[in-house]
Amino acid sequence: MAAEAPDAMVKRVSEEVLDIVRQDKDIRNGDTQKIVALVDAKVLPNFNFQRMTSLAVGRDWRGANPAQKNRLAEEFKMLLVRTYSNALTSYSNQRIVFKPFRMKDGETDVLVRSEVIQPGSQPVQIDYWLELADGKWKVYDVVVAGISLVTNYREQFSREVRDGGIDGLIASLAAKNKSLEATASKAVRK
Repeated sequence: MAAEAPDAMVKRVSEEVLDIVRQDKDIRNGDTQKIVALVDAKVLPNFNFQRMTSLAVGRDWRGANPAQKNRLAEEFKMLLVRTYSNALTSYSNQRIVFKPFRMKDGETDVLVRSEVIQPGSQPVQIDYWLELADGKWKVYDVVVAGISLVTNYREQFSREVRDGGIDGLIASLAAKNKSLEATASKAVRK
């Protein structure tokens, strides 16, 4: 069976997530557990976090042992889940328009371009870099308004590794995730 086309996959997942957000009052009101569950179920299976993390960590990735690489990927994934979840809580009637997609036969690395149209605001360009791996297209970078998520974190991660090594970066990501989780818990209890 042929893999779902990359643009079709991004469009399908985006529409499924937005449909659920539109219909679920708890998610629109910021229910963190429901939002994280939605992201876990619908978004995460379509991302290659190992590749994203290796690109974000950059050359320091080669110096990490397998256990550190797994921990880094897990912590980075949690950070991105929280970031994506926060974006969903601010949803209010945006719609996504996908740009024309071109792909040559045999290509395994492609860019899917989209634009988020927001009532009363300028559209925001969101592009997805995907690779074909094990017969499935997976996102390995998201570019929002021209800023690559991977590149954006690379400088910060490089500083962290310089200051505290790979374990320092892992500890820093874990602390940030814990802090974001605590903030989200307080917001739900209010």
